[in-house]
Amino acid sequence: MPGGDTAGMTAITVVGGVYHERCIWPEWDQLYGSAGRAAAALSGHVEQVRLCTYARSDTSTFFQPYASLYGFTFDPIDAAQTISFEYVHSMSTPTICPPVGRIRQNRQIVVSDEVVLRFGLLEGTAVVTANRCVYDPQSAFSPEAFSANGSQASHLAIVANRSEVLAMSGASDPIEGARSLLAKGAELIVVKSGPAGALVVDGGDVTAVPAYQTDRVWSIGSGDVFAAIFAARWGVHNDPPIAAAELASKAVAAYVESMALPSPTPETLRSDQRQPAITVPGRVYLASPFFTLGQRWLIDEAREALISLGLDVFSPVHDVGSGPAEMVAPADLAALHKCDRMFSILDGVDSGTLFEVGYARALNLPVYALVQSLVPEALKMVRGSGCRVFDDFVTALHHTAWRT
Repeated sequence: MPGGDTAGMTAITVVGGVYHERCIWPEWDQLYGSAGRAAAALSGHVEQVRLCTYARSDTSTFFQPYASLYGFTFDPIDAAQTISFEYVHSMSTPTICPPVGRIRQNRQIVVSDEVVLRFGLLEGTAVVTANRCVYDPQSAFSPEAFSANGSQASHLAIVANRSEVLAMSGASDPIEGARSLLAKGAELIVVKSGPAGALVVDGGDVTAVPAYQTDRVWSIGSGDVFAAIFAARWGVHNDPPIAAAELASKAVAAYVESMALPSPTPETLRSDQRQPAITVPGRVYLASPFFTLGQRWLIDEAREALISLGLDVFSPVHDVGSGPAEMVAPADLAALHKCDRMFSILDGVDSGTLFEVGYARALNLPVYALVQSLVPEALKMVRGSGCRVFDDFVTALHHTAWRT
């Protein structure tokens, strides 16, 4: 932390969870959580950062070097458990350990500061008194209303995803829900929509802020980075909400591409000339072998992820199924003529999948191929025919949606 006279220095308190995170692909084994990641992201944006959280004694010992590295003050309350999130890939639904029903509740964290970034917690709650507060409820289950625990802020911005806005407001539409939350005392609402960017709802105005294209996509914690940089810009530096959200979105792009913290400086982010990440509507043909449990699991994951990214999906195993060749092949190829791109999984070197890829290229359809275990020689025709080849599952899915 900077020393000496702190008069006039910018400062923020971050309160929320510090959790253990593990991911199988790409490999990730870190102690961050929403609040830990946000505090790390803020270095270079706010001079004094204080992190308040719950932490078991050994977790505190392990986490202290993070605080020293990123230059923030770590102020934990002792807790009996360390919570972990286990992911298969960065778009997968995590397994929480211990299960949510077995997480012990701790005494309230009480925070008072000029500017506070408050995240929802699994193992307790944070009671905040602030002039300016950014609140991210961080709950897939039952997001807590900001004032439900007695929290108060003269200026409140709620930064929440679509499902949280709907749950907190009881509305069926996110914009309607945001306006309902404004009527209940919030000054502005930012509705995070993942790869679709965000909506800033400020009074009667609704402004879309884009997400940005990246070469690689790592989505775990992207919303934490958004909330952190938005809090720095709107809460600490008094930027207009739209400008704050735009800079936060660029910070997210830098993070999901690099998996690195802290966020680049404001000057670096403002000069970033990335293209907006816009899902191009259409129908994608999902080409993959599906003869083993692992293959079937992966194609199910790919199908659900592509649908969540806003695409219509044709999957031979789901939409045609098994049967004699003279029935299955014509049905699959007829469907391919009605698609405008292909997502293919080439590991396993399945002859049917390779035929479908070649057929798609003959139709001049863009092909996005996931390959993790094949040698370059085996991909000569795939690469030479113009297919986009990726070694990361989530990255391949997003580029399929963007139709890069």
